[in-house]
Amino acid sequence: MRISVANSCADYASYRTERVKSLFNVDDGSRFEIDVNLPVEESDWKIGLVVGPSGSGKTTIGKAIFADPAALSAPSWATDKPIIDCIAEGGSFDDATAALSAVGLGSVPAWLRPYSVLSNGEKFRADLARVVCEKPGEVVIDEFTSVVDRRIARIGAHAFAKAWRRGSGRAVLLSCHYDIIDWLAPDWILDTATGAFTGRYLRRRPSIELEIRETDWRWWPYFEPHHYLKLPKMVAASCFVGFVDGEPVAHLGVSTRPGLKEARACRLVVMPEWQGAGVGMRFLNAVCAAWRRGDNRYGRPMPTLFHTSHPALAAALRRDPNWTQVSAPLCGESRSGRSASVVGSLGGHWRASQGFRYIEGINIRK
Repeated sequence: MRISVANSCADYASYRTERVKSLFNVDDGSRFEIDVNLPVEESDWKIGLVVGPSGSGKTTIGKAIFADPAALSAPSWATDKPIIDCIAEGGSFDDATAALSAVGLGSVPAWLRPYSVLSNGEKFRADLARVVCEKPGEVVIDEFTSVVDRRIARIGAHAFAKAWRRGSGRAVLLSCHYDIIDWLAPDWILDTATGAFTGRYLRRRPSIELEIRETDWRWWPYFEPHHYLKLPKMVAASCFVGFVDGEPVAHLGVSTRPGLKEARACRLVVMPEWQGAGVGMRFLNAVCAAWRRGDNRYGRPMPTLFHTSHPALAAALRRDPNWTQVSAPLCGESRSGRSASVVGSLGGHWRASQGFRYIEGINIRK
């Protein structure tokens, strides 16, 4: 594919423009031309990246890659609706929540807010969720990761790539940042700074080293604002916190059931900037595996129960061979005929909650 574009404007002759031409030996600034070869017609690809400094022609190239100019993504958002009502309108609720979680916007309170009041990082991920959920055959995303801090950019790029590759569409991302390349692992790269084209990108994504520490509730105030339930602390629980380079990124509380035959895990929270990187499931599995081996303060091997009403997390647990589903009530239940107020005080909920048991590869499914 040969892309040749010539943009032009008036050649002004004011005092200042003439002085600029004289000082910097520039004859004419009214034309901008691009001529690049993009050999991608015959290849099977899903993600392409056009990267380079501002003003190097990325947007112009992006507009010319696909025949349909509407491929350049510019989603509009209602100002009087929360984002959960704007994604997959008329479609599946589970598809909307899955898309939001897939790109790392797993903080449930953010789903209930209009797009206009979200942070830049949340807006970035909400835009990606729209694209993932709507599944266009061809899409161009301009200023990819440009308005967010670099950690969110890298994790967000990785999360988007995982979600997008599950479909069959083609996405071209336009960015001025080179630090996302290893995390995105695109099928091809065009560098507008040098004109160089690189085919299949085969470098391994950077690893994330997660350190897990057993602690108490001292770290919970960092995570509590991002948990979708407001409940008292678990009685007699051990807390586990995952750290990346000394920064707390994940939290889980584990207590025991009567008889010390089973453990119960709750309060799983992954910090928003780390959602979508796969940290949460690995962290949860590592803690539950340790309890099943008996690496706990009781020195007794115990399987772990875990309950959630988060659709995407429930779907991830069903996909994971280390877990088996054990319950799926359609609404909350009272305990021993207690009133709703008592249920609430004991941690019960009038909501659909799905239960899972950690089995660590033991095949008990039929």
